Amino acid sequence: MKKVFTLGEIVVEIMANQKGQLFTHDGLWKGPFASGAPAIFIDQVAKLDEPAAMISCVGNDGFGELNIKKLADDGVDISHIKVMDDQTTGSAFVTYHEDGSRDFIFNIKNAACALINEDMVSQKILQDCDHLHIMGSSLFSKQILDTAKKAIAIVKQNKGIISFDPNIRKEMLNLPGVKDALLAILQQTDIYLPSESEVTLLADTDNEKQAIDYFLNNGISSIVIKKGDKGASYYSASESFDVQPHLVTEIDPTGAGDCFGGAYVALIHKGFTAKKALTYANACGALAVTKQGPMQGTSTLEQLEKFLQK
Repeated sequence: MKKVFTLGEIVVEIMANQKGQLFTHDGLWKGPFASGAPAIFIDQVAKLDEPAAMISCVGNDGFGELNIKKLADDGVDISHIKVMDDQTTGSAFVTYHEDGSRDFIFNIKNAACALINEDMVSQKILQDCDHLHIMGSSLFSKQILDTAKKAIAIVKQNKGIISFDPNIRKEMLNLPGVKDALLAILQQTDIYLPSESEVTLLADTDNEKQAIDYFLNNGISSIVIKKGDKGASYYSASESFDVQPHLVTEIDPTGAGDCFGGAYVALIHKGFTAKKALTYANACGALAVTKQGPMQGTSTLEQLEKFLQK
């Protein structure tokens, strides 16, 4: 059975108990919650009953156990997640500001997930993969970039599909090698999933329409733009359309874009049309923000259908 694969960081997320709470002051925290952008993505794929697998590393600790249990319980193939006795699982602390913005402190580069390497991908491991999803947040070292490139080459050789979510802050592009790394992945991408603020980041223009035209004229088959509380948009050479937002009460926005992407890819993999897949993905992103915890907001197909019928 063909599977959707991803590779990248698995972390726990620990959240400030209230808005306006600062890292520099005492305060209460909630968590740990299972997290990591690619982990949230692949969990959502599995929740929609599509075969899903992840390549990663965690420490032999409670945080790693928490993540592996969540992924396995939701149906993800965890056989390619290494448990490292001499490493600790990554972590992310997050605070929320009154204006909706967030601040993070990550422990990723010195955690188990930083040990993802080329030996963890091979023709044998990826023989069942017909769709590989890459997250920009995962490309934080040359070692992992090289691993992603190797995986992409194998999947492309096997006539599979590559989807790419840049998932990166603008200031990160100023770090040495980061933009080149993202562009290297983009050149192999079939489905591009930027947020509204990321559409022009990897194009030589600040004009959204020009950026979209550039991508479609340079090998990308379709572009899905995540717009949060403004819905979403789809572009391909043959059609374009928008889906409208859903009014929900936001509890925690972390991971909503990853849930959106996981739902879209899963439903395209299931055979849905782009419009139907985007309609459901848009609902999935909306539902995700109503739950506390990044991976707690993943949805089943039944839950999405019920939400869309309201």
